[in-house]
Order: sequence, then structure tokens, then C-alpha cells
Amino acid sequence: MADRKDEIISMQLDLIRKMTENNIRRLSDDIWGPRREAEKKDSDPFEIKPIMDFPQNPVSGGSENATVDKGDDLTKASDGGAGGSVTEKKDDAPPKEDMADLKAELDSYIGLGEVKKEVKNLINMATVYKLRKEHDLPIADMSLHMVFSGNPGTGKTMIARFMARVYHSLGLLSKGDLVEVDRSGLVAGYIGQTAIKTSKVLESALGSVLFIDEAYSLTSKSENDFGYEAVDTVLKYMEDHRDDIVVIVAGYTELMEEFVNSNPGLRSRFNKYIDFADYTSEEMFGIFKLNCKKSCYELEEDAEKELKEYFEAVGEYASDFGNARGVRNTFEKLLTEQANRIAEMEEVSREDLMKIKRADVLAALYEKTEEEEEEEEEEEKTEEDAADAGKTGTGEVTEETTVEDDESK
Repeated sequence: MADRKDEIISMQLDLIRKMTENNIRRLSDDIWGPRREAEKKDSDPFEIKPIMDFPQNPVSGGSENATVDKGDDLTKASDGGAGGSVTEKKDDAPPKEDMADLKAELDSYIGLGEVKKEVKNLINMATVYKLRKEHDLPIADMSLHMVFSGNPGTGKTMIARFMARVYHSLGLLSKGDLVEVDRSGLVAGYIGQTAIKTSKVLESALGSVLFIDEAYSLTSKSENDFGYEAVDTVLKYMEDHRDDIVVIVAGYTELMEEFVNSNPGLRSRFNKYIDFADYTSEEMFGIFKLNCKKSCYELEEDAEKELKEYFEAVGEYASDFGNARGVRNTFEKLLTEQANRIAEMEEVSREDLMKIKRADVLAALYEKTEEEEEEEEEEEKTEEDAADAGKTGTGEVTEETTVEDDESK
């Protein structure tokens, strides 16, 4: 009975997939023009055909949530569950970079003190490993796989992308892309499909760094959870292709410890741990100013002062704020308010387009105008003065009262 049920489900999924791809093909015909009549003649209405006539990508498989990062060329894998294909523009591998330039770039990153130290250690170890290999000297097995732990927004993805470039430049990876994925990109909903789905993602990551975010979600406590199947598939692939793939798993510190300890294979393959601390208020303010510099914006003096005070306040709960991610969101809010202000101006100069004013900061962060801010400050001052006067009238002994008392005596 169970086998029959699985068969029916499989048939239904196959039909849905064929109908979906047929609809996509028809949409493509509407956009790009009808296909040759010879192709359509006597064809099955549910027959799967290539969407476009240009060559298919040689990489197949993947997941709707697997993202291949090639610098400016971001491509996503598309998947219908257990099947599908990765649609990505096939580019040649990027040129290898000089290690001195990469180290200088690493030093330019704001904060990440301990992370930089660990990354430099990895770069030096990998460099010597490569040199010994070139000189036919014995080399110990070196695992390049890593565990990144820390709160969101602390730079884990950025450093993973950086390490992909480093390993490619050292000749340890053939492509050096970063393929980002999470649980939904690896785990399917039916028995036997997770291994297929995960394998397709791994194939797309061959020669690159596979970055699994929130990896701890793969090892939940559910008895029938398919996340363990994904983990086993990843571990086997890491062993079979140890010379041309690096896997980095990331997530919250305590949860990542539980993840690694959940499987002996994970403990043996992931022996490099890098912890990403929260950014300080000064570092978050520095990241904000760097965003301004890169995008050709200038903070007016009173706007800079207001922002500095704001980051000093949110720095006390950086993890809740989102660290660098929160800084980016704040930057985008300010640009929105600046655009709203400029849109009301009759004439706009180049300097106007670059300036961020205190009014933009107040509107973005507190949803109020400078006039409202001044009124609130005046009210606070009045309340403080009244409180001081009340203290003097009810309890404090003034110099004048003391003199009168002395005269009466």
C-alpha cells in the first residue's frame, strides 16, 4: 500500500513538473516568437522542451535556493523538487589574484580582529602546503573546510567569499565561486529525494566553496527528518572530491557546536573554527561612513554627530540590531529620506545629491522633523526646570533661608 502511495505521489509530481515547464515554454514562445512548425507537429502537449534555443549549461541540478556568486554575476539554480537544472551563465574561471593584494584587502576590512588573524593563518598554511606539493615534499592531509560561528551580520558570508578567492588564487580550487545554500536548498519533502537534491547542489559547487548557512537546521531532533540524509550526502561528496571543493558551515555559536557534535563525520572533517564577534558601535559607524564613501555621499557635521550617537546606543545590543546588516538597512533608510527631501526641491545641484543632512537622519531613524525634535528638547528642558524648582520649594535649604534663620535667632 505504501509503495502504491509513493508511486501515485511520484506520478502527480511528474505531471505537475511537466505542466509547469510546458507553461514556461509557452510563455517563452509568446516572448521570443513561435518555434518552427516542424518541432510542434505531432508533439505531446506535456513534452518537456528546452526553453530557449541557445546551448544548455553543462551543469545540471541544483536548488531554487542555491546561489552561485561570481562577483558581479549572480546566478540561481532552479529546481522542481527532486529534479530540475541549474541555469547559469558559464564563464571562464576568474584570474588568480596576488596574495599580497588579498592580504591588504583583508586588512582594510573594518573590525574582525580575531577573524583576520585566523584567516591569515589559513592563508599561510595553504601557501606552504601548495609550495611543498610543488617541490614533491611530503604533505600532511590538510582540511580546508571550516565552521563559521556568530550572530547574523558579522561578516561570515563576506569572509567565505574572500576565502573562495584565496583558495582559487593558490590553485586549490578550480573556479573559486561561492555557492550559498540553506536547509531548503538541500532537503526535499520525500524519501530518497534529498540525496538527489543535495547532490545537484554539490555538483554546482565543484571547484568552489559551498557555504551552508544555518547548517544546524539540518540536524533537527525529528525522527523522520531528511536533514541527516543531506548531511551524509555532503560528507560523502567532500571525501570523494576532497581536492576541489571546500565546505563552510555557518550559524549561531552554540547551535553550531551542537551541529558538529551530532555526527562523528562532521567532527573529523571540520577542524577549523572561526568565531565572528559582534561589531562595536565605533565599527558600525565606520562601516556606515565607508558605505557613504563608496556611494559618493557626504555627511554634514550635525548629521554625523546624530548618527554617531545613534550607533553608540544600538551598539549595546548589536546582535538584535543586526550588526553590519543593520548598518546597511540604516543606510538605505537614510537614502530614502534624502531622496524624499530632494524630490521636493525645485533645483538640485551635484552637491545636493551627495549631502546627507540631519533632517534625513531624524526622519529615517525617528520619523520626525527637526522642528519636532526642537519642540521635544524644549519640553524636556521645561520639565527639568520645573522639577528643579519643585525640589527647591519643598526640600532644599537655600542660602537665603539660612540667613533669615540666623537673624531670627
